[in-house]
Amino acid sequence: MKRALLLCVLVMVVALPATARAGAPPVSASAYIIEDARTGEVLASSHAHDRVPVASITKLMTVLLTLEHHRLTDVVTVDPRAAAVGESSIHLRAGERLTVRDLLKGALIQSANDAADALALSISEDFSAFARLMNAKAAQLGLADSSFVRPDGLDAPGEYSSAADVTKLARLVMRTRFVRDTVREETDTIAGGRTLHTWDDLLRQFPQTIGVKTGHTGQAGWCQVAAARGRGVTIYATLLGSPTRSLRNVDLQSLLIWGLGQFRVVPAVQSGRDYADVQAPYGRAPLALVAAKPLVSAARLGHPLTERVTAPVQLSLPVRQGDVLGRVEIWDGTRLVGRRQLVASRTINKPALGSRLGWYAGRTLHHLAHFL
Repeated sequence: MKRALLLCVLVMVVALPATARAGAPPVSASAYIIEDARTGEVLASSHAHDRVPVASITKLMTVLLTLEHHRLTDVVTVDPRAAAVGESSIHLRAGERLTVRDLLKGALIQSANDAADALALSISEDFSAFARLMNAKAAQLGLADSSFVRPDGLDAPGEYSSAADVTKLARLVMRTRFVRDTVREETDTIAGGRTLHTWDDLLRQFPQTIGVKTGHTGQAGWCQVAAARGRGVTIYATLLGSPTRSLRNVDLQSLLIWGLGQFRVVPAVQSGRDYADVQAPYGRAPLALVAAKPLVSAARLGHPLTERVTAPVQLSLPVRQGDVLGRVEIWDGTRLVGRRQLVASRTINKPALGSRLGWYAGRTLHHLAHFL
């Protein structure tokens, strides 16, 4: 096959229904943001970079640092300072020994302050030292709106983050399978016969929810960063500073429904479709290149997908049906959605020597006649 290639770009537009043109629904909260989990693209936001208390959502940073410093099977001895912390807890006792796995579940499912503090004090000598680790990690991740003081998210002077930052943090922590599995649990049992119960009401109320973390303090109000999965897409929605738990749940579910509604599943590559016609030698009819396998993708409404087809200018025979001769790529802006191989739709054998000589002779006579 000749190596000269032809690049053909086509545009496929996913139509935007008139009913989808409205913005995100209004909410009673100080800030919110909705993002596409695949790309981090912001679908809608309000005051997303305002620096505000985020309550127990802070524990996601504690979880991230714990996973960097410990194995899940490591055993932690509960520090008396962790056992003494108030509000939401799993009633840890000073000197008690639990695995990192159990303490992480306590921090993520029941949002236990003592579990988060026990993990922090197993890594650093005190809360101030652990806060320095938290802030160093925030700087490394580019969380410019965040300042951490405590590992548990209790109200403290100088402790704040933003809807944009905690959403980015949630997306990062959710890359860990253990976290993904844990935040979907409504209940679980850990060491000491402790039964954990989630504060995430959406796990029951909105089945597409797959986590992530709730929070509430007097200064922060009712907060939550949530992830929800639809057909071919996952989105994150963060809501901060809601006045009540029930209103937070209603508003956050509205944002998730709206966000998932911004996408449609489309046949980005169709199996058997003719994506290119390649010239064949010796007077043979052009060869159609077809997609070997289909590709289905979620596309955002109003955002065109671009096909980029790469195929040879001319064939070199023989070619067998199913031979890979090119490719089709689907792009959403600068993001590669996926690619599929293009294969020969039929077999074309190389003519015998006599047939090739006859074809060349005919071509020569044709050109001579043209010039006479």
